[in-house]
Amino acid sequence: MAQPGTNPLHDLEAQTQRSDPHFARGLETGHPRQPREYRRRRGLAWALLALSVAMMITGMVLPQGLLLATGLVTAGMATYALAPPHDPDH
Repeated sequence: MAQPGTNPLHDLEAQTQRSDPHFARGLETGHPRQPREYRRRRGLAWALLALSVAMMITGMVLPQGLLLATGLVTAGMATYALAPPHDPDH
């Protein structure tokens, strides 16, 4: 329970304003923005995924197992980079 005389919503608002001002400003203006945890630049991950698909196709067309395996590993890395963060604490 909250202590008398304290406002937990005001404390939460102040904490949000300090930790992610863009997100808080978006809520105030009615144009919501994604929280900081979900704002990531994914261009490099998409490029890595395209490269890995090209490596896998090349490894299948030319019977090159090492190239195919490298393509599979880089596809896993790109998929991990594209996946949204999963943090049970937040």
